[in-house]
Amino acid sequence: MTGYASVVIYLGLIVAFAVVSLGVARVLSPRRPFAAKLESYECGAQPVGDAWVQFPVGFYLVALLFIVFDALAVFLFPWVLALRGLGPGGVVTMVIFLAILSLGWFYAYRERILEWQ
Repeated sequence: MTGYASVVIYLGLIVAFAVVSLGVARVLSPRRPFAAKLESYECGAQPVGDAWVQFPVGFYLVALLFIVFDALAVFLFPWVLALRGLGPGGVVTMVIFLAILSLGWFYAYRERILEWQ
């Protein structure tokens, strides 16, 4: 228990600081409710219509493509940094990976997913 005593003390200080800070903020905070404060805020513009809006499928497809090409960036940068030590096997593996991603890009291009209407 002696090894964890400093951790328990530190945790107690953190909890005490949080409780005291919230309590002081609660006591000292001004309470002046008025109509504008109770409305939903949308960049200063008055909200018009229903909050539930369905987005076109194109937004989701672009998001999926972003994830695919983000994966490309995540795997491509470390590969470039370690290229000299990988040898021919590492190059072949990355060429296969890039080919699979290229097939996905060509499919998206052929289906006109990347075009906005």
